[in-house]
Amino acid sequence: MPLGLYISVPFCRTKCTYCNFASNVFSKTVFQRYVDRLCRDLEQASATAEQMNGRFERGIDSIYFGGGTPTVLDISQLERLFVTISQNFQVLPNAELTVECAPGTLTASMIEAFQRFGVNRVSLGAQSFVDKEAASVGRLHTRHKVLEDIARLRAGGIYQINIDLIAGLPHQSFESWRFSVEQTIACQVPHVSVYMLEVDEDSRLGRELIAGGTKYHAHFVPDGDLTAELYVMACERLENAGVPQYEISNFARQGHESQHNLKYWTRQPYLGFGVDAHSMLRVSFDGMQAVRFSTPDSLEEYVAGAPLKRTPVDKQAALEETFFLGLRLTRGVDLEQVSGEFGESAVAAFQPAIIELLQSELLEQRRNVIRLTTRGRLLSNEVFERFISAAAV
Repeated sequence: MPLGLYISVPFCRTKCTYCNFASNVFSKTVFQRYVDRLCRDLEQASATAEQMNGRFERGIDSIYFGGGTPTVLDISQLERLFVTISQNFQVLPNAELTVECAPGTLTASMIEAFQRFGVNRVSLGAQSFVDKEAASVGRLHTRHKVLEDIARLRAGGIYQINIDLIAGLPHQSFESWRFSVEQTIACQVPHVSVYMLEVDEDSRLGRELIAGGTKYHAHFVPDGDLTAELYVMACERLENAGVPQYEISNFARQGHESQHNLKYWTRQPYLGFGVDAHSMLRVSFDGMQAVRFSTPDSLEEYVAGAPLKRTPVDKQAALEETFFLGLRLTRGVDLEQVSGEFGESAVAAFQPAIIELLQSELLEQRRNVIRLTTRGRLLSNEVFERFISAAAV
């Protein structure tokens, strides 16, 4: 089975206040050392897979440059990464090659370079089409810049474009959110990602919200109920516009789903490189089904070559993953298929949890398929935790 490759580029022009990723603003002097480390790891991928006891495949059908903002790297640095990938892997025909971009970082020369590298998909982190909302969280672009970038990408032959939106930003209202959603629909992009603002201690805005403070416009953040309403409204508007939901946070016109991200949710193998990058490879020994491993979330530790964290995935863990990853998809989980892979008794152990979630209207069932309801998608973490706790009984 072909691999997917994820390349983490943890560098940004500015750190958004809502961001809880392992990314930050660094001096450009660090960029080259980081690219050197990435290239060494790409060259040693086969040996790393063997060390982790995973199956290594040279063939890859998806490459995803995420961040951070990969386009803050010099073109020569990006080119070196693509060349190193092509020298150590076989990029299959029609492979999906995605680069995440912050609006305003796409120069004409960068788009020309994308054409040379074979990039055929770009994800734009718009987050909002309302300039006040974008600026309040540290975004440096305007609505005009997002529209300009979309036009320039299309002029450069890149039509597979995703737009990211966040529901729950400071100053956001039902009316302003509707404007952002309608602007996204008007752009006629084939893919949209809609996230609800995460409130946790891993971001500056999250910490301020928890503390009840006013920094970072925290006192202008919509409450949880309104944020949920915004998310549901986006789901409905996108569905009506021919961009149906296929995963909790993702929407696509038919045939334009993110092939790379589908690997995560369907437990296909992938390798991650760079800061806080995760991998999953298949294995077939000692009762193990797969192995997961990850790099440090510290730039200094990663560049210094800190060891990987390895987590074997046995049959029970694989079964749990099948439920809580598969339920992210709107197509749901086919219990008959799960029984065929793991046995009827394994699925029977989850029946009490399934019945409880059906009665709570967090799940719905049609024949052998269970899927999240609209309410279930809003409370998805509670659903997933229920499956994990059921497995522990």
